[in-house]
Amino acid sequence: MSRRFVITFGCPDRIGIVARIATFLADLGGLIVEAAYHTDQDTGWFFTRQEIDASTLGVGIDELRARFGEIAAELAEERDWNIMDTDERRRVVILVSREGHCLYDILGRVASGELDVDVTAVIGNHPDLAAITEAHGIPFHHVPFPVDDKPAAFARLRELVEASDPHAIVLARFMQIVPADLCASWSGRALNIHHSFLPSFVGARPYHQAHRRGVKLIGATCHYVTAELDAGPIVEQDVIRVGHADSITDMVRRGRDIEKMVLARGLRWHLENRVLVHGNKTVVF
Repeated sequence: MSRRFVITFGCPDRIGIVARIATFLADLGGLIVEAAYHTDQDTGWFFTRQEIDASTLGVGIDELRARFGEIAAELAEERDWNIMDTDERRRVVILVSREGHCLYDILGRVASGELDVDVTAVIGNHPDLAAITEAHGIPFHHVPFPVDDKPAAFARLRELVEASDPHAIVLARFMQIVPADLCASWSGRALNIHHSFLPSFVGARPYHQAHRRGVKLIGATCHYVTAELDAGPIVEQDVIRVGHADSITDMVRRGRDIEKMVLARGLRWHLENRVLVHGNKTVVF
């Protein structure tokens, strides 16, 4: 794909926003190759995402940002906007514990070129996944989380993550509750995955609880990390069916399958700047 500049913009809706942005880009000679629009009827907030062929513009990314900032200010006093350059490599840091299915899936997609990003580090609170990480040529950092000194562990985690200045921080079954200050620092960048048994089957052995209850669907949710546990803005969800003949082992396998798929989709959309967050909701173009 040719180099593109991706504009995302949100503001209170009013007449003329689309025309003003289109005129601005046309005046620069910009060819719009993909465009999407949405207005949330409950909040009256307008959203758009536009991809422009960078070779058609007579300005670089820095000047485009400066000029579009003026247009954004003209359109609305309250606004949220960003311009991404697809030539800038996306950097990802992955946080793990012992379960490896989500990590294996992401590393496989990166190795095959399906997900064209740089995984700059994998950080685990257990060393179990070091070998597979290092086999992919990626640094693995083991940060233990002793019960009596978790603040120090999170301080070390912050240091390792922020050294990469990542575009995405993926909690790939990272079984630690991220403190509020880190949630704030990583707001809009940290993605988590959890199964759909919450809140119905809380605590240990949720698949055993679900099996006893005879559930027919297993789902997964990919969402942004916030201080409210498992309640951040939802990026993607999906479900997979299970039946009466499925064993607990079958259910665990199917649950892991759906978690991998949902996390991969959510991560890709985030890295492509397709997710616009407004309050605790998202628009995914």
